[in-house]
Amino acid sequence: MADSRAVTIDPVAHNREAWDRQVDYGNEWTRPVGPDVVARARAGDWSVVLIGYVPTPRDWFPPVMEGVDLLGLASGGGQQGPVLAAAGASVTVFDNSPKQLARDEEVATREGLALRTVLGDMRDLSAFGDETFDVVFNPVSNVFCPDLAPVWRECFRVLRPGGVLMCGFMNPDVYIFDGYALDERKELVIAHSVPFSTLELSDSERDRTYGPGGPIEYSHTMTEQIGGQLAAGFLLTHFAEAPHHADVTSRLMPGYYASRAIKPART
Repeated sequence: MADSRAVTIDPVAHNREAWDRQVDYGNEWTRPVGPDVVARARAGDWSVVLIGYVPTPRDWFPPVMEGVDLLGLASGGGQQGPVLAAAGASVTVFDNSPKQLARDEEVATREGLALRTVLGDMRDLSAFGDETFDVVFNPVSNVFCPDLAPVWRECFRVLRPGGVLMCGFMNPDVYIFDGYALDERKELVIAHSVPFSTLELSDSERDRTYGPGGPIEYSHTMTEQIGGQLAAGFLLTHFAEAPHHADVTSRLMPGYYASRAIKPART
């Protein structure tokens, strides 16, 4: 049974602190890109990931990146944002973790990139006006967000007509397995029904599986993911999948999905 204190957890505040700690621990998604990666991006040789280690297809992006207004949604860490800025886009990185944003600022300062950072919850993009961006690039991160409908509504609002939303997200079926058995014993032990949140675990179970004070995660359904984008007004154009980069579920199923959708142009 879940710890009674779990219901009092503010997931935004908790995950902000948790991801700041991930930066301190050196989590692979918090390690900034090096000068060589930025140099190649400036020369036109660049790629970024939405899911796992699989490069996002270049034809998902505008053919010319120069001058594209791009929002890196919940994509702090000094990885995607600096690469896209070096490729020519005008990049704003929005993230819930100050230390993740500091990684982007570090690379921008080191490489002389024009890159803006904004702190906040991905469900609330009120820092930005209507129709501000041409692209929203959202690598796997909504797994840390309690509800997705506000995310899709806000993405739709801040995109210009014809704008593109790219999103990476977890296969919710991964969460039927016991996380500790996956990570520590490489065993597939069915333990949960979905939808599932790690808030359903006791504090000690969460700490054992995700580390002390690890991020709270939510296994959103495909209805919330794809259905939610469609309900917000988006039109789906592309869909992809990839194995999970770090656990044994990859031999059974894709661990990640990626979607590309557009905000319809005005007629």
